[in-house]
Amino acid sequence: MMTDAPPSVTTRRHRVFLVDDHPLVREWLGSLIERQPDLAVCGQAETSGTAYEAIVRLQPDVAVVDLSLEDGSGLELIKQLQTIPSPPKILVLSMHDEAMYAERVLRAGATGYVMKRSATGRVIDAIRQVLQGRLYISEAVSEKMAEKFVLARTQPGVSPMALLSDREMEVFQMIGQGLENRRIAEMLHLSPKTVQVYCGRIKEKLGLDNATALIGEAVRWHEHQHRTI
Repeated sequence: MMTDAPPSVTTRRHRVFLVDDHPLVREWLGSLIERQPDLAVCGQAETSGTAYEAIVRLQPDVAVVDLSLEDGSGLELIKQLQTIPSPPKILVLSMHDEAMYAERVLRAGATGYVMKRSATGRVIDAIRQVLQGRLYISEAVSEKMAEKFVLARTQPGVSPMALLSDREMEVFQMIGQGLENRRIAEMLHLSPKTVQVYCGRIKEKLGLDNATALIGEAVRWHEHQHRTI
């Protein structure tokens, strides 16, 4: 999935904003972008709150966003950015499995998804492609989404994980990381009682009997995600 060759050095450099809670990732990506004749980093942030404020102020052409941020969810940030008058193009760069999250981030407003394990050249290619208004996802995920659309009527069975809402998925992921409900509530700016409600919905949708089963399933899912990246 290759884009056209990069423009000449006389072309205006597109402004890129980086959102990731790991300084080394921002440093690596910033250095990579600054070496491109058509791209330049205009700012960076490690939390969703500071990212939103800076993006509104700086109005970058594209924002590269991680899904797991220090103060909450990159997915929610993507949704929030759709409410501003001129939202930037958004590319998700994440450690999480593209097959699980690509469709969710596209619904939220992003136009591309790249996993952090991908080749360096693919990240730059993805930035250029979303800047051109094109969708950037892997061929495998594209085929999977097309197959899901075509076969939806003939194959009613749905994966239990697909039944979770975006917020329920975030809570489930955080449980798998070993976070307690109170900490999850703080990070997602919710009340502990609301997190408990989400936990109840997750248990119901996944067919889990109690909190212990929920924690065990979340931990197993989290470990599987890390084994596949």
